[in-house]
Amino acid sequence: MSTPTSHPAANASVRAFSLKDFLSSFFLVELLKGMRLTGKYAFRSKITLEYPEEKTPLSPRFRGLHALRRYENGEERCIACKLCEAVCPAMAITIESDIRQDGSRRTTRYDIDLSKCIFCGFCEESCPVDSIVETNILEYHGEKRGDLYFTKEMLLAVGDRYESEIAMSKSADAKYR
Repeated sequence: MSTPTSHPAANASVRAFSLKDFLSSFFLVELLKGMRLTGKYAFRSKITLEYPEEKTPLSPRFRGLHALRRYENGEERCIACKLCEAVCPAMAITIESDIRQDGSRRTTRYDIDLSKCIFCGFCEESCPVDSIVETNILEYHGEKRGDLYFTKEMLLAVGDRYESEIAMSKSADAKYR
């Protein structure tokens, strides 16, 4: 029967002495490489933008705040087909409808919870009359959860305020649809 040897070469955890590693550690080579890289970029012009004053360009297909649109005669476009509510993966849209005296169906309630919304654009794509759109507005906030719950009146107000911009972006994007 043989006895195990305690030879250092047999033990895998023992590492051989390396003069190269010792000198690299002694002369702080890694630190000098890091300082060289820092010095390389220290005196170049900066590319950071000061956000509120300087704005980055937005993509033409950017999806921001939602808006409900109206026809030129002032009538709301939404026909309460509920396709946007059905296609919304986050279930952020709630629609209730009623039939008017002239027989057409219109919404009585159209709510979007922007704290649930993932801004996928499915609602905009599914709308047959281009009623719901996502604008290029990105600078809005809410301090409470209820501040990001947009009702029909709020969405129509956004649409009324930015209709010219919405129509312009829709016409520019029309050739890609």
